[in-house]
Amino acid sequence: MGMNTDYNKQCLEKLIWAMQKLKIEMDYTELPKIAELIVQTMTGPWRYFHTPNHIFEVGGEDDPIEVLAALFHDVVYVQVDQSVNFNLTYYIAPFVRQVGVHLVIRDAEELPQDQIFEMVRQIFDFAPGQTLSPMTGQNEFLSALVASKVLEDLLSLELLVQVVACIEATIPFRTKTELGSNSDILYGRLQDVCERFNLKLTDDQLIETIKRSVRLSNRDVGSFAHESAAKFLDNTWNLLPETNHYLKNSSSYTINQYRTALQKMEGFMNFIKPEIIFHQFKGYPDDATYNNLVAMARKNIEVGRLYLVSKLFTIAFLEALSLRFGRVIPVSTLMGEMPSEGFSAVSLVDFLPPIPHPHQPTTDLEKLVLTLLDEGRTQSSSYDIKNSPLTTYMVKCLGFDEIIHQRNRAQEFFQDKIGHEEFLAGFDTDVKKAVTDGIVQLFDSRKAALCQSL
Repeated sequence: MGMNTDYNKQCLEKLIWAMQKLKIEMDYTELPKIAELIVQTMTGPWRYFHTPNHIFEVGGEDDPIEVLAALFHDVVYVQVDQSVNFNLTYYIAPFVRQVGVHLVIRDAEELPQDQIFEMVRQIFDFAPGQTLSPMTGQNEFLSALVASKVLEDLLSLELLVQVVACIEATIPFRTKTELGSNSDILYGRLQDVCERFNLKLTDDQLIETIKRSVRLSNRDVGSFAHESAAKFLDNTWNLLPETNHYLKNSSSYTINQYRTALQKMEGFMNFIKPEIIFHQFKGYPDDATYNNLVAMARKNIEVGRLYLVSKLFTIAFLEALSLRFGRVIPVSTLMGEMPSEGFSAVSLVDFLPPIPHPHQPTTDLEKLVLTLLDEGRTQSSSYDIKNSPLTTYMVKCLGFDEIIHQRNRAQEFFQDKIGHEEFLAGFDTDVKKAVTDGIVQLFDSRKAALCQSL
């Protein structure tokens, strides 16, 4: 409760600052309710990355439009929250209905006459009757709709258009089309909206709005270009439990569940291209800045891919071993429980033998990934320790080339093309025995602890 109170205070301060910067004359007693609405949504039980701290960071500290857009840009995140926060449905339900598991914009004859909704719909280029998709702007559209309806009595339509445009720009990972970049397309839509609604915005103001949206959206994905690969992986690990809710219980999620979460993240890392992460519009940011963002993202993605390959192979090996005695085995059963304050559990790696001739990394990428596995990300998460001692052991025993080879073999195991014993049979005998013996000794230590008073 105390943390939420602090977030409410920070959010309220940003709202007040933005309104004062925009010279909005208003009754400020309404703003605490808006702050509470935002913070309550952003502190939901599954929010690990998309939190109040994230929206405060994305908004920056210089531009009131960017601050307002950032405060609202993630209030709807259906696949994380598993629904739309009940308090937000007041603003959404007149325009959107649920059909099965999908959210659908109401048909034209069902929609109320509402200038604000029409403005938002046209900026996003959505149509009545359209089924919304999380991958193509559903969350951003609904967040922009909430922002516009919450702020409609406070801001002019001209200001709301700018806020909505900034939120639209945060739809991530879109490729350039024959119509140009996402920013070019958004600029064209704003021109159409200004003409249709007779808005008093000059072309220079529209260009500045798009540049604002570029700043905001680039900050939104800024962790991709973080100078520290460890920080980049911190954010990656904070994203995992947002859509893999079973990870919240660190002692009970299964090997299969953890493997599935890593697989999904690996799939994303293999899909993402550095060139589609960041935005540029009419030379802003300048080429040197933009190219540096892309280069840093490329480096971090390469690190993330090899890091995930290594961890995914290790968990595949454990999964294959676990199938010898059960199908629903928690990670903690084979690895030991996560350490916590006042409790230090025995771990599998405590029983692994020394490595007589450890493999050495052969490239800068391998050196960096091995360091990250060994020393860890910058922080532990609530469901996983920051370093990866078993994966480190595997890499030092086998080398990255063999790890990659075995990860590729593991895909056949995941797809049930080969059984767990066939997968294990293709694995280094000495390492397999060392890890298996370590698990047996871990079980023996538990047996000894259990029987100590008998």
